[in-house]
Amino acid sequence: QVQLVESGGGLVQTGASMSFACTASETSTYAMGWFRQAPGKEREFVAGISGNGANTDYADSVRGRFTIVRDNTKNTVYLQMHSLQPEDTAVYFCAARRESRRWVIITQDHLYHYWGQGTQLTVSS
Repeated sequence: QVQLVESGGGLVQTGASMSFACTASETSTYAMGWFRQAPGKEREFVAGISGNGANTDYADSVRGRFTIVRDNTKNTVYLQMHSLQPEDTAVYFCAARRESRRWVIITQDHLYHYWGQGTQLTVSS
């Protein structure tokens, strides 16, 4: 059972930047992703990255503002966020899927095997 530990989060003002990190407890081939859930809303896909780090995908709402990258030597995936808006306020979750196809990006939450505990981001207007 792999564990995902997230770091980052907090309160920022509109237009600010912030980064999250998610570290896996073991080395393996994982497709990784970030999701978020705002109060009263369903969890939604934010960004995904393939196991080899070569392929990424983003929700339209964050494309051009958020960047997902990974450092496989550290078992860590990062979500770099810029130009934050109040609508970005949510609990952000890191997710991992054990995936042998290292080029695959996973955007559907039900396909992920492991989840982090979530970290809160609040963007004030």
